Amino acid sequence: MIALVVCVILIALMIVGVPVCMAMGITSAGVFAALGNIDILAVMAQRIYNGTTGFTLLAIPFFILAGNLMNTGGITDRIFNFAKAMVGHWPGGLGQVNIMSSVIFSGMSGAAVADAAGLGVIEMKAMDDAGYDHTFSAGITAASSTIGPVIPPSIPFVVYSACTGVSVSKLFAAGFIPGFLMALAMAVCVYVMSKRKGFPVGVKTAWRLRLKYFWQAIPSLLTVVIIIGGIWGGYFTATEAAIVATFYALFLSAVVYRQVKVKDIFKIIYESLITSCKTLFIIAVANFLAYFMMHQRIPNQVINGLLSLTSNPVFLILLIIFVLIILGMFLEGTAVILIVTPIFMPIVQSIGMDLVQFGVVVILASMIGLLTPPVGMSLYAVCSITRCTLIQLSKEVLPYVIGIAIVMLACAFWSPLCLFIPNLIG
Repeated sequence: MIALVVCVILIALMIVGVPVCMAMGITSAGVFAALGNIDILAVMAQRIYNGTTGFTLLAIPFFILAGNLMNTGGITDRIFNFAKAMVGHWPGGLGQVNIMSSVIFSGMSGAAVADAAGLGVIEMKAMDDAGYDHTFSAGITAASSTIGPVIPPSIPFVVYSACTGVSVSKLFAAGFIPGFLMALAMAVCVYVMSKRKGFPVGVKTAWRLRLKYFWQAIPSLLTVVIIIGGIWGGYFTATEAAIVATFYALFLSAVVYRQVKVKDIFKIIYESLITSCKTLFIIAVANFLAYFMMHQRIPNQVINGLLSLTSNPVFLILLIIFVLIILGMFLEGTAVILIVTPIFMPIVQSIGMDLVQFGVVVILASMIGLLTPPVGMSLYAVCSITRCTLIQLSKEVLPYVIGIAIVMLACAFWSPLCLFIPNLIG
């Protein structure tokens, strides 16, 4: 009964426009106060404080700062030019460049919104200038940005690790194959749509120019090697990797490319602080909500409810995926991870599903949420830099959403897609 009351209150508050973090805090504190069997203020303060003091979570603000430095310091321009030289002549032209650029950028920053709002500006301007349909340009920009949080480094994987205690390096390793499969699915969609609509294709770039653009992009591409190689080589943790990435991005932007001045740094830090505070505040309040759910044994109620419907592992996984997608339509991805992980973790363990594999499924489901209204953050990020409406963009990204859903189902029911590389590196 308490589980039903909590769900109704939480959803009702969000429907009337209450911010997600406030809705979670009001719901858990209000029901706690109504039960009257705990010192609500003391517990709330303690849990909110503990929710953001983990060492792992320190990686989030640094990855956000690194992404903002890359967007401002000319790193993304060089990534785009290199991708254009390599795949701009493929069917789909700059649409394929858009995807490849996001794949490269995903190895440097772990945020989809940073990709959409930063690299997306460059990609959309180039596609508009080349004569592409504007809604097509906006759609592929929004969709390709979701590759960022899947291919490591990944902020959502860091959050999931903080919830479950699963190794961040294993989660990062598990994201490679699903991330590349997402890119492949989107590339197929771009190929089909460009053939049907007759979009322009770029001239094949001579290898001399390809090598030139590759040479210019080498310092930027080394970011991927430093981050991933450092983590897997045991030289530093994911949190330390985020700090290294930040200082390396600052070095490239201010010293090598000289596109970031001292006055720009303060603005970049301020914008990164605002984004980090929003993200971490959601995590802090969600920690209190998770404690409330555990205290009231809500996960047990949900488990018993699902098992009363079916005990078949396949149907249980499909039910969990359905819940994840529905929640992702109304909640920001980080909030979904923090809310559902404590609830569903005992179920997936009971049916023998690896927590690393489940983490990949959760993150892929949250990527679908980024592309579905009413709370699709990537949709809003692209809408803010283009003249497309939310409805137009939602229709345009539908083929890519289907592609991500296929990859998610494949990962859910065939574990080697997620566990091959983590098992390979031990």
